[in-house]
Amino acid sequence: MIKRSLFLLLVFAAPVLGQQNPDFHRDFPPFKIAGNLYWVGTADLSVYLINTPQGNILINSDFPEDLPQIKKSIGQLGFKYSDTKILLASHAHGDHDAAIGIMKKETGARLMIMDADVAETESTAPGRPGAKVDRVLHDGDTVEFGGSKLTAHLTPGHTKGCTTWTMQVDDGGRKLNAVIIGSPNVNRGYLLVGNKNYPQIADDYVKTFKVLKSLPADLFLGAHGNSFGLKAKYEKMKSGGPNPFIDPAGYKAYVSEREGAFLKEWERQKQNPGSAAP
Repeated sequence: MIKRSLFLLLVFAAPVLGQQNPDFHRDFPPFKIAGNLYWVGTADLSVYLINTPQGNILINSDFPEDLPQIKKSIGQLGFKYSDTKILLASHAHGDHDAAIGIMKKETGARLMIMDADVAETESTAPGRPGAKVDRVLHDGDTVEFGGSKLTAHLTPGHTKGCTTWTMQVDDGGRKLNAVIIGSPNVNRGYLLVGNKNYPQIADDYVKTFKVLKSLPADLFLGAHGNSFGLKAKYEKMKSGGPNPFIDPAGYKAYVSEREGAFLKEWERQKQNPGSAAP
């Protein structure tokens, strides 16, 4: 019972402890990634805006304290926060969805969440959004709005309903496949072997990497800016030249590296039963 309680504490506290990362709440200039896809998040926590003639779609909300910056960023791009019509998320951890209930209340947007993350999204426990989900998504479901179409790919492990979003962006007549990775990371405190609360967690990670390796990716994006080189690519973009966020090689390298890290940790835990990820 003590081990189980410690595991739960570490898993659900991890996103909160992560607030110590100063980039989580540091301002970052909003910018156009490509086509109608924009960055309006912080210096590390992603919030993506998809602009359409009928209103905007937002992916992720970050923490409540980040909302003023997000609203400011949306305005700086010439859009209106009040025009948010659909809310989506990468996964049910506070650094990505803690403010999504506030966003829903303030904008009246419809909230759409992967089935296995609905309970966490609707939870009123400390740090959770307590937001009523309007549409329950399943693997492969699409969200179509204002001429844009996003596909929800279940990539579980990090959370049971961790979602990787894909969409095709029209960038000046050029069609680009955007992949916004939910998260393939094994957080500190995660048990991959003998996890009574999530028995299939390791198998789910295996499935996730299979899915990620199957996706055609031109635009390489994710839930955290540091996963795809946000800062360096933004600086490079400002200097002109080819769009640095078009990075299929970087996508493949990242997925391969993360899969290797998972397999290494899984093997370590097999050799050391009960030893959670450090």
